[in-house]
Amino acid sequence: MAEHIDLRAQLAIGRSALDVGRVPEIAEWICDLPRRIPRLIELLWDDEPGVASRATDVLERITRHASPALGRAVAGHKEALIGLLSEAQPPKVRWNLALTIPRIELTVPECRRVSSVLRTWFDDRSSIVKTAALHGIAELTRADPASLPVVLDLLRTAGRSGTPAMRARSRILLRKLERPPGARRAGLHLFG
Repeated sequence: MAEHIDLRAQLAIGRSALDVGRVPEIAEWICDLPRRIPRLIELLWDDEPGVASRATDVLERITRHASPALGRAVAGHKEALIGLLSEAQPPKVRWNLALTIPRIELTVPECRRVSSVLRTWFDDRSSIVKTAALHGIAELTRADPASLPVVLDLLRTAGRSGTPAMRARSRILLRKLERPPGARRAGLHLFG
């Protein structure tokens, strides 16, 4: 992708808010140019749901295996992202934030604040939002190990009575979280 592009125009490409559009190419471009993170973060609040949804999709993808420079660039917007979490409405924005924010280095109080918001999303109509919220809460145990027993109970409950997606994700997360601490991976990420 060229050095000088209109990021918003590229994120506007798509038939609907859920359409992936040019997200993979944009994510690759942003990974090579971490200084573009502030503009990407701005677009999370865009009035066009498709732009905001695709911007959070890019953010989620680039934080999966972020370089140190990219991680620092995203972490510099931690407070704004946590603030957006409680006001986000589009489902794709919600589920991508639920997966992204736990990857940022958070304090224990920040983890608890994020977890509190994510728990309210268990009432969302979208099964994907509910499942991503569950996954995000489980990820937060890396920075807030004291929450692990409560999260394990939550996962067991969701594994019995959640949506089919929540039940499946709970089984996977329980297998990973119930391993001895030395055997756990650094993250619980399920995607490539």
